[in-house]
Amino acid sequence: MSRLRSFDPRAVGSWEQRAWETYYRRRWGAFLVASVALVRAAFGMSWPRTVVGAWLVLRANQKWAPFPDNDPDGARAAMRRFFQLVRKSHGERFDPARAALLEVEWWRAHREAQHDGRPDSAEELVRALSDVYAFTYSADPAAVRPAAALRAEAMQVSDAWVAAGCDPGDPRLEHERALLVRSYAALLAAVHR
Repeated sequence: MSRLRSFDPRAVGSWEQRAWETYYRRRWGAFLVASVALVRAAFGMSWPRTVVGAWLVLRANQKWAPFPDNDPDGARAAMRRFFQLVRKSHGERFDPARAALLEVEWWRAHREAQHDGRPDSAEELVRALSDVYAFTYSADPAAVRPAAALRAEAMQVSDAWVAAGCDPGDPRLEHERALLVRSYAALLAAVHR
């Protein structure tokens, strides 16, 4: 069984919540620590690849973070290198450039949902998340949709936390974490083979 398809949803969801929290507070050192733990929990790569992968995730997020003047090409380039590591670690056949394009596409969809308030933005985000899951895990898009919907809901909670001032003691962070754990449990059920 590939470690790519046998992760611990509690660990992945908890570390992703921490990564989101540190991202929005622009605490890049803490973000890197969370990314190392998240990449290890989610992708099960060797420690050297985990550290390099976490660094690439950090760089991609730093290139994406400025609003509205970010660097999507730079974010995609870093994520392409990240997905090359994942592919090599697990013998996967997906195209790292396509995986990076889909990954940064959900970042774009989330940013639109976060800032534009259009009713169809939330559905676009769920679709973008489903697309990246289906592609990287070679899964049925319908099977991964519940995981995508829960992760998008966690993003809405995160967005409300950001709008309220990013208080690290806010109980919304625990709700966000619980949604992410549920999301990754649903993803594991969909991709576990």
